[in-house]
Amino acid sequence: MASIEKIDTELVENKLVVWNTEKGCELYKLGFFGKPVGVSKPKSFNFNSPLIIDLIEGLYLLEKQIIRVYTSKQSSARVVTRPIGTRKLKNHARKVYDRFDLNYVVYKNLRDHNYIVLPGIKFGCEYAVYERGPGIDHAPYLISVKGSEEEITSTDIVRAGRLATSVKKRFIIAIPDLNTKKVEYLIFNWFRA
Repeated sequence: MASIEKIDTELVENKLVVWNTEKGCELYKLGFFGKPVGVSKPKSFNFNSPLIIDLIEGLYLLEKQIIRVYTSKQSSARVVTRPIGTRKLKNHARKVYDRFDLNYVVYKNLRDHNYIVLPGIKFGCEYAVYERGPGIDHAPYLISVKGSEEEITSTDIVRAGRLATSVKKRFIIAIPDLNTKKVEYLIFNWFRA
C-alpha cells in the first residue's frame, strides 16, 4: 500500500467515521475502503460526504498504520478526544461481531494478497471479493468463513453453489487457523452433467 499521512477516524458506536471528506476520498481511493455516506455506488474517487468504515476494515487499517482512531466525549464546555489502539478496537469489535476473530483473519489474509474485500451479506456469505474493485470489475468470488471444527453440510454446499452460479461467481469456503493466522480455501467448481 502506498504511504500516506495517517487519517483521523472517530469511533461512533460500531463504525469509524472519516469526517474530512478529502481524506475520506484518499482512503477510498487507496483500496475501496469504507463507504461514503449517502452514496450507494460511488462512480469515482471524489465524493463530498463523510466515509464510514466497518470495524473489520478499521482494525486492518489501524494495524497497517494508515489511520488513527479516537473517541470524542462532551465534557462540560469542551469536547475531549481519546486515542484508541489496536487492542481496544479489537476488543470492541469482538463485542459487536459474532466470530470476529475468524472473519478478521480471512479479511486480513485476502487484503494482504491485494484483493478488494467487501461485505457479502447480499449474497448470504461473509465477503464478496474483487480483483480490481467495485465499478471496475464484478466480484468473482464469494467467501464463506467456517471454523475448523464447524460442520459443512451438503445442504450448505448446494445452497451456496446454486447462489454462486446464479450470480456467476466462484464459491469459496475459507477456514482460518487462529493460532497460525493461515487460511485454507476450498474452491468449488460447478458443472452440468
